[in-house]
Amino acid sequence: MPNITIQQMPKTVEQKRELVARITDAMVDVYKAPAETVHVWFQEVTTEDYAAAGQLVADKLAQK
Repeated sequence: MPNITIQQMPKTVEQKRELVARITDAMVDVYKAPAETVHVWFQEVTTEDYAAAGQLVADKLAQK
């Protein structure tokens, strides 16, 4: 059973639906896994919970 975890900043439900469909199709095509066995989890974090290059993303966005 393939388990996929996606860590990201929040996205819309529509975007997540499309991504889940595409990931499931890829797992079926490449791994020959039955679609019903493909599990996808989203772990969403806010811009205050994520940093890059030594700076919170929230702070970077505030500077723009």
